[in-house]
Amino acid sequence: MSRGRRPEEKWSSMQKLAVFDFDSTLMDGETIDFLAAELGLEEEVAAITERAMAGELDFFKSLQARVALLEGLPRVRVEEICQGLPLMPGARETVQGLKKRGYIIVCFSGGFRDATAHAAEVLGLDADFANYLHDDEGILTGKVGGEMMFGDSKGKMILRLQKLLGSDPAHTLVVGDGANDLSMFAHAGTRVAFCAKPVLKEAATHRIEKKDLTEVLEIAAALEGDIVR
Repeated sequence: MSRGRRPEEKWSSMQKLAVFDFDSTLMDGETIDFLAAELGLEEEVAAITERAMAGELDFFKSLQARVALLEGLPRVRVEEICQGLPLMPGARETVQGLKKRGYIIVCFSGGFRDATAHAAEVLGLDADFANYLHDDEGILTGKVGGEMMFGDSKGKMILRLQKLLGSDPAHTLVVGDGANDLSMFAHAGTRVAFCAKPVLKEAATHRIEKKDLTEVLEIAAALEGDIVR
């Protein structure tokens, strides 16, 4: 007769998944605000972003409205700006530390792959999912497309990843700051609100109130310690 698995054996048999939001989580700021500043529209776009992240506006509609204001921006400047975005303090150390613990690390962003693809390479993320800015002959048209355009996009994507990787909510850690992270919080056992809006804090299991992502490593260590002791 086979014996039942010990708790630590069950934990180690499942793939651990860590999903980070990008803007104001892995990166210190909002990508679209940096892009809008190039056109002198930072304040106008930032005001819409703030309301969207607080859950006051429909995310899809707010994304379309903000991207429309970027019409005319050269693609080459988009790439230059996105490659110079500031990482959040502790981002590198946190990714490296979670990898040592066996996590697959993914970034979800309601922003743009111009930014997340570069950050994924710099940080060593396993994958990144974001939206695409459309251009015509190298000039932004103000149009956007992708799988991260809706309020429930992150939740649907995390379910697909869990199925693909052989993970489950108990082995999933998510970190975010805004209302569009709520849908992925619904499918994770460990939910970290990072310098977050009140609407996300209410759904979190953990809160980090200062800009230091290495506190996520403390949460991960405590989580595994609780399970294996």
